[in-house]
Amino acid sequence: MDFNVKKLASDAGVFFTRAVQFTEEKLGQAEKTELDAHLENLVARGDCTKNWTEKIFRQTEVLLQPNPSARIEEFFYEKLDKKIPLRTTNAELLGQHMLDAAKDFGPGTPYGSTLTTVGEYQKKLGGAEREFLQTSAINFLTPLRNFLEGDWRTISKERRLLENRRLDLDVCKARVKKAKLQEAKAAAAPDFQETRPRNYVLSASASAWSRDFAESDSDSERKLWSEELDKSEHELRVAQTEFDRQAEVTRLLLEGISSTHVNHLRCLHEFVEAQAAYYAQCHLYMQELQKELRSANGDSVPNAFAVSPSSSGALAGPSGLSSSSLPGASPPPRPPVSPGGRESGTLKIEEVQPPATGTRKAKVLYDYDAADTSELSLLADELITVYTVPGMDPDWLVGERGNQKGKVPVTYLELLS
Repeated sequence: MDFNVKKLASDAGVFFTRAVQFTEEKLGQAEKTELDAHLENLVARGDCTKNWTEKIFRQTEVLLQPNPSARIEEFFYEKLDKKIPLRTTNAELLGQHMLDAAKDFGPGTPYGSTLTTVGEYQKKLGGAEREFLQTSAINFLTPLRNFLEGDWRTISKERRLLENRRLDLDVCKARVKKAKLQEAKAAAAPDFQETRPRNYVLSASASAWSRDFAESDSDSERKLWSEELDKSEHELRVAQTEFDRQAEVTRLLLEGISSTHVNHLRCLHEFVEAQAAYYAQCHLYMQELQKELRSANGDSVPNAFAVSPSSSGALAGPSGLSSSSLPGASPPPRPPVSPGGRESGTLKIEEVQPPATGTRKAKVLYDYDAADTSELSLLADELITVYTVPGMDPDWLVGERGNQKGKVPVTYLELLS
């Protein structure tokens, strides 16, 4: 118990001394030992890495799980070292609702069968999303979290220890400086004979006693400050050694951040690959769904997916995106030919005139080679003017590019507003 009390008192004294030194440095009343330029650059780079890694980690969490309550729940499960319960994705939940609704409406009805088809694909989309979330959490979020909660905590601990060593070093420097100053003052103390008044008269014995006493007191003071100086210089050497050793440890840890950047770079590539695979899978599912809906409802609902000049251009790709920009995208098949051939007998392109209203701009998604003179060849990413005329096949539009005119397939276009 006695040892613990002494240790507690010693630690309290060291803490107080460091606090005084730190306060005096902030007020400009004490000198501060500066770190070398290389170590200062490493510290700044480490702080920058920590701050941006933390921001990227938090925002990626929001991207993968927008619900803050769900994120808090997952956080507690991780801290308690328990398995996170399986969570249904929004697409899976929507798909299940569609399947349940189809049972009530009747699976054999057009609406019920369509709900069943769409619901199944929504569940597939939810499964793809779940796989993407799991892959991203393992390959991207976990390494970032390990750095923040592991490596950076170790670096922060060593940096705090280095700051304490620096404060101890500066305290020792101040003590040595004070001891040297006091020793110089004691050495320069005036002689007793020189400081007494001229009219001050003492007997021979009293004078000798006074002289011996003054010389003894001066020698004791000089000896005391000399011992204090030796002790302070020894403490300074010890403090300097500990500071240099701790600076080297901190420097090595901070230089390891370069390897952390390399590891995070690899994780970032894996995150992008997982994201690209997820979107490509979703695009593939949506293309398959559109084909199934066209084949299933083409006879009963012939105009359900026809694109007119007033449509939104949704057939250009999922969510209005250009299909040509998605991974693995390929041009759609040519639209079917009408029973009368390519309408060469009923529609003469050279005689077609654009309507007064109803023309629209369209972006070409894929290259298209005209099959005959009634069609217009297309180049990907170019803009053309399109419109429809009465009696024309809904899978085709009339396209104009300058003085050129011809039929163009709707599935190769993205209609613009």
